[in-house]
Amino acid sequence: MAEDIDRDQVAYITIVEGPPPQFKPAEQLWVASLAEGPVPTFVASCDMRTFNGPGLVERCRRAWAEGRPARLNYPVRHAPYAPASTRAEIEIIAARWSQVKEGQVLTLWVRTEHAEQLITDEDQPNEL
Repeated sequence: MAEDIDRDQVAYITIVEGPPPQFKPAEQLWVASLAEGPVPTFVASCDMRTFNGPGLVERCRRAWAEGRPARLNYPVRHAPYAPASTRAEIEIIAARWSQVKEGQVLTLWVRTEHAEQLITDEDQPNEL
């Protein structure tokens, strides 16, 4: 018997500790196809260290294969788009992991309709 899939159930990757991700414009040519749709979107990527890169990529792949979204849940300090909880979410549209000398790195490509969501705390001007 096939397992019932809740198509609204989101697959989350959550940054529990550490700073917010540093989003950078995605400049690879293939990224343009990920941004296409009825509403203009902005695509960026971010890198983060992880202990389980293959498992996190598989979580995204499984969700996409089942027609479910994958989202990055991350901390924010000062952002007009974030709720008062100081956390934000953004859609993950591609993922890969790589092994480096220091451990594993997870690279996520994300998409949003709101360019200001890609501005990190470090990009904000200091308030006086």
